[in-house]
Amino acid sequence: MHASLSLKPALDAIGNAIDQRFDRLLPVPDDPRGRLYEAMRYCAIGGGKRMRPLLVVAACDLFHVDKERALRVAIAVECIHCYSLIHDDLPCMDDDDMRRGKPTLHKEYGEAAAVLAGDALHALAFEVLADEATHEDPFVRSELVFELARASGPVGMAGGQMMDLVAESEVFDLPTTTRLQQLKTGALISFCLEAGAIMGRVGDSQRKRLRGYAKDLGLAFQIADDVLDVEGDSARTGKAVRKDEEAGKATFVSLLGLDRAKQQAEMLIDQAIGHLNGFGQEADLLRAIARFAIERDR
Repeated sequence: MHASLSLKPALDAIGNAIDQRFDRLLPVPDDPRGRLYEAMRYCAIGGGKRMRPLLVVAACDLFHVDKERALRVAIAVECIHCYSLIHDDLPCMDDDDMRRGKPTLHKEYGEAAAVLAGDALHALAFEVLADEATHEDPFVRSELVFELARASGPVGMAGGQMMDLVAESEVFDLPTTTRLQQLKTGALISFCLEAGAIMGRVGDSQRKRLRGYAKDLGLAFQIADDVLDVEGDSARTGKAVRKDEEAGKATFVSLLGLDRAKQQAEMLIDQAIGHLNGFGQEADLLRAIARFAIERDR
């Protein structure tokens, strides 16, 4: 069965679960802050693949973590992801008009509200993780906060975005492009798997396997994005395509060629799944997610 078909029920379920929890977390107040909450809801509720939250839940399932607690970590990850999309789309960054099949937040609410909504979602992620409802052990909560902060900052996603901006004026080779994507895309994906291990309080041997899976999955996911930027349809992807080519940025497709890039993505997914060999059926969802990462059309 095509991975996207086998994974659809899980993606639909996580999407509904995330939307319901954002709806409860972000009631619109009847005061001058209302527009900020509306902007946060516009980005956070509905749309998107929700792959990162699904990865968190799948990783937590390996270690029998309570589902509600796993979903709290998933919400925190999605807060960071949404904030990054809001800021990446701004005119001072990638200057995009469409995201998830609708106008970008700054097009709908203005740049000031978009910046504040991104800032507020960033803060909300750590508020959720630091709450005792996420885990009774303060050391677990502290490690979650530390790892998500690191994945989001200059040695993670923000650093990768800076490299992406520099790529508009400099020619990057394959190792530099790989490093860029490991930071911009891979760091947050790695946190999703690390979070499951933290919540499950497991040792280094199991964490090492999950880190290997996450590293290979993150690169394969980005290669698939680069392929979609060349072959994809904006009506399906929900965002502009061929922007990297127009900007003159190096991508895995431009550096490797289309066929070789696809082969590399397949190899990485095989490696990612191989890292799960020490797990049984409880890792089947992670295996399906890996296949979906390169079979998707958006």
